Amino acid sequence: MTAQAATGQAAAGELAGRVALVAGATRGAGRAMAVELGRAGALVYVTGRTTRERVSEVGRPTETIEQTAELVTAAGGTGIAVPTDHLEPAQVKALIERIDREQGRLDVLVNSVWGGDRLIEFDTRLWDLDLDNALRMFRLGIDTHVITSHFALPLLIRRPGGLVVEVTDGTAAFNRRYRGSLCFDLTKNAPHRIAFGLAAELTEHGGTAVSLTPGFLRSEEMLDHFGVTEETWREAVAQEPHFAIAESPALIGRGVRALAADPERARWTGQSLSSGQLAKEYGFTDTDGSRPDCFGYFEDVVFGGKQAIAADYR
Repeated sequence: MTAQAATGQAAAGELAGRVALVAGATRGAGRAMAVELGRAGALVYVTGRTTRERVSEVGRPTETIEQTAELVTAAGGTGIAVPTDHLEPAQVKALIERIDREQGRLDVLVNSVWGGDRLIEFDTRLWDLDLDNALRMFRLGIDTHVITSHFALPLLIRRPGGLVVEVTDGTAAFNRRYRGSLCFDLTKNAPHRIAFGLAAELTEHGGTAVSLTPGFLRSEEMLDHFGVTEETWREAVAQEPHFAIAESPALIGRGVRALAADPERARWTGQSLSSGQLAKEYGFTDTDGSRPDCFGYFEDVVFGGKQAIAADYR
């Protein structure tokens, strides 16, 4: 029995010798996924646009890809930061050529590029949206993923068993409901179809492709929005009651780690997955020991009117 089968979590060193690329690893879910892959011993290339010398349009200078790489290494892996704008094909091509030159393989590709939260206009009709911002969302959340996979997949399929994770917001089932802004809705549904299509294209190469979403994520930006920290996050429940179901970025990180270490992960290919679903399947928990089921809570309580509280779904 493997360590993962016994504990539900990949053991330290279980991904030793594996090479991963987490595209969009500056902060939030991307950073957590990179760190957890490192915790299992992987060598992880982390990319993004915010470095110690340059800040991206997101405007958060306190989170950099260099920090992420250092966290990966501190966790037990090897983190390598490569500044990359994934909208620039030449930069992505150079990144993959570097990985090939230095490692000769790529086992895990995580497409987590986003950075478009500031562009969302909820409850605004399409004809009233800022069109430039709307189209920029498509570029950030869809084009970046396609460009990255275009260049990375020839290296990933060189060995059978490669894993592609398309990170998005909301499961395919949850996103059947309108997400309150047409261009945001389209952007966050596209990764489900990308993963579905890649699953078909990777089958003959023994590869697996999934889409994966966190629940209500306690990202650095979200904590700042509510004026709390990871230690005091429950204070924000007074402002936003549904924040009681929130999860730390570590939960989705542990989900990717479990997938990457699972020799039978091909059973998931083409599917839309959530961090909570994987936590239940693989037996891991969030940092506080709970196993939040965000989408179950929203379906039953928020949309379904069930008399229950968030604690019942943790």
